[in-house]
Amino acid sequence: MRNTNLLLPTAVLLVLSYATLSCQSSGSGEANTEEATEASADSVTEKQFLTAPLVSHIYTADPSAHVFNDTLYVYPSHDVESGIAADDLGSQFDMQDYHVFSMAEVGDNVTDHGAALSVDDVLWAERQMWAPDAAYRNGTYYLYFPAKDEENIFRIGVATSSAPTGPFAPQDEPIEGSFSIDPAVFEDTDGAYYMYFGGIWGGQLQRWESGEYVAVDEYPADDQPAISAKVARLADDMLSFDEKPKDVVILDENGEPLVAGDNERRFFEAAWVHKYQGTYYFSYSTGDTHYIAYATGDNPYGPFTYQGVVLNPVLGWTNHHSVVKFNEKWYLFYHDTELSDGQTHLRNIKVTELTHRPDGSIETITP
Repeated sequence: MRNTNLLLPTAVLLVLSYATLSCQSSGSGEANTEEATEASADSVTEKQFLTAPLVSHIYTADPSAHVFNDTLYVYPSHDVESGIAADDLGSQFDMQDYHVFSMAEVGDNVTDHGAALSVDDVLWAERQMWAPDAAYRNGTYYLYFPAKDEENIFRIGVATSSAPTGPFAPQDEPIEGSFSIDPAVFEDTDGAYYMYFGGIWGGQLQRWESGEYVAVDEYPADDQPAISAKVARLADDMLSFDEKPKDVVILDENGEPLVAGDNERRFFEAAWVHKYQGTYYFSYSTGDTHYIAYATGDNPYGPFTYQGVVLNPVLGWTNHHSVVKFNEKWYLFYHDTELSDGQTHLRNIKVTELTHRPDGSIETITP
């Protein structure tokens, strides 16, 4: 285990190159390198960060935060310098294991409990262990994770442990019926558990629109309903789905599904759900526009109505988060690329307080 002091300066003034990489718009997965080059050349500016990285001895991203036994645990992905050139599939994000972190209080020392699961431990997984999540039920802790199998298809696996820090023992096969990336497990107040998942572009969600995997990227037209995240209730064993995954539909202010061309608001990846005063909040990344947005509904399946932005764009191309209540306060965990000076595949996790207004809306955070 390794202790890392969180109490670093929270206002860090740096001169950084903020290269906002252009990605798939609504109808294509190809990067626009000309626009990316122009953006990089024009975007060198001074950045003042809202918060400091939680840890700095390794690169971390996609933080999923949970409270177990009055302790705050964070389950992020582990970025490494892969030496793989960036491409339209995100191959440079070649993460190989997961570390678990904990803290007794936000602002206190952060403990790294070491590697809890490695790709070498998983019989069916070949590479790219991307954003994970965790859950607890009846004395067992569950770690959910995506990885590519031998056919280069993302599936979602699950591993178990008697401790929140692991080590975790993986199942021999991925969850039947699972696909794509970014699993997020929500425990409702009635004791039911739901998994939300999916990510377009490198996450392959667009290849499942027919209900079967098609090794071709197909996107809806700009005026057609956007690709939806998926949700499935978990079975009592927490190792399988209790139903076929359903679409998580996000509606606009007129009650119509958001369309694919609505890049500012439609789903891209990084689903998360929390419940506040009886309302379900579905938050997610808009991907190529870099917002963490949120929508609300009256049940875990939705539909959810778009409400606004939780987190404005961070330094670095990706944006991924979690929301958790701890010691009577709400917190937003997220990542950026402060430690690596903007290298998109070498990120660091952060945390800041999140505020629900009296009407239930969320105050937008600028990182």
